[in-house]
Amino acid sequence: MKYSSLLFITLLSVSLSSCDSKLNDPQKIVDKALETAGGKKYDNLNAEFDFRDKHYIAKRNGGAFSYERVFDDSLGTIHDFVTNDGFKREINGVVVVVPDTMAAKYTSSTNSVNYFALLPYGLNDAAVNKKYLGETTINSKSYYKIQVTFNANGGGEDFEDTYLYWINQENFTVDYLAYSFAENDETSFRFRVAYNPRVVNGIRFQDYINYKPKNNSFSIDQAEELFKQGELVELSRIDTENVVVN
Repeated sequence: MKYSSLLFITLLSVSLSSCDSKLNDPQKIVDKALETAGGKKYDNLNAEFDFRDKHYIAKRNGGAFSYERVFDDSLGTIHDFVTNDGFKREINGVVVVVPDTMAAKYTSSTNSVNYFALLPYGLNDAAVNKKYLGETTINSKSYYKIQVTFNANGGGEDFEDTYLYWINQENFTVDYLAYSFAENDETSFRFRVAYNPRVVNGIRFQDYINYKPKNNSFSIDQAEELFKQGELVELSRIDTENVVVN
């Protein structure tokens, strides 16, 4: 009788401990993901990588940052800078005036590539709103599902987009993500599957297989189920190459 009671208490204790180990606070989940990917190393960062035909540079020093891209075209060498002070473009080392509409476009494209390359860094920005959507299982692995939306103030020109992140419950890596966007007056989404993870001087980088729905009749909330059913179409590969972190 005493043995049975002791066994029951032990099993109950283990069960409660297991429940306590599960998280439902999106902030704590994201914090653990950030720690896994690089933690405080992001605060003083100098990273470079190539994506398709352009070279990217990401620098952070506390609150100061510079996201850059460099490429050649018919005008010469283009060097774009997105910093705390705004956007600047140099052509062959000379600063040029860029119309506001084009500056916004160049800022968005430069930020976008750096944003995805440095994920999950950025998920604690002031304009980010995080919501816990529960737990799920993909390919026999357990995930926390987090929704991210953005405030209009500080959220960029695409602040109305919605992002979903699937964070591995065991090692807190971001293995899947999805995001919605407006396209030709319709809303669509992309679903990305992480692969080729590697740690470069303490910072975790990974590439992505980029999927799209077969048509725009589906919402981002259906992305996970469509992926599980094999109903998404591979669109591209998001590969960061020649990564260097100083």
